Amino acid sequence: MTPSNPFIDLQLLERYGPRLLEGLWVTVQLVSVSFVLGAVLGTCIALGRMSRSAVLNRTCAAYIYFFRGSPLLAQLFLLYYGLGSLRELWQDLGLWWLFREAWYCTLLAFTLNSAAYQAEILRGSLQSLAPGQREAARALGLGPVATFFKVLLPQMAVVAIGPLGNELILMIKASAIASMVTLYDLMGAAKLGFSRSFDFQIYLWAAVLYLVLVESLRRLLKHIDQRLSRHLR
Repeated sequence: MTPSNPFIDLQLLERYGPRLLEGLWVTVQLVSVSFVLGAVLGTCIALGRMSRSAVLNRTCAAYIYFFRGSPLLAQLFLLYYGLGSLRELWQDLGLWWLFREAWYCTLLAFTLNSAAYQAEILRGSLQSLAPGQREAARALGLGPVATFFKVLLPQMAVVAIGPLGNELILMIKASAIASMVTLYDLMGAAKLGFSRSFDFQIYLWAAVLYLVLVESLRRLLKHIDQRLSRHLR
């Protein structure tokens, strides 16, 4: 008789392993898309935060204060269970497709939350650049758009890559709360498997997959950082 392994049940792994991999793919999609959209929105908020317009500046500051100061889970529940309960309003506005699906509500919550953190990272990176960079660009005849993309953005990337990488890693770990709104991401798949098997190994496998994902991303970000800052050595 072959002794059983108390930590790896091959039959259980064969049954729920594919579900966990499917959940991992959902997690990767959710985090990557919301991070990219958050970067776009965060850039606009960062520029608004540095605007000379008092109204725009305070509006962006209030946005950052709210989304950084309140829990992501509360923001997700507010969108999915709170605003999602206003069915007739969203149907009249043609937006019911957004608040009806857990995927879109989670994506929206993650994007809005990440944008607040990325806005502060990008604002700090932009402010860390010497004012002479803009003056030199104007002296060369570059416009504001060309100055931003050709002069400021490459230097901002070197400063911001570390903090943005940390934000991305935190998003991966925080994405586990998506299962609270019936989204079958990695944690959602693990919860489903545990509810049917009552075997703690499923949560262990989920933790290992999160660890592998985070470690792979950490190594990739380290490589990118070394490439971007190689001229500083």
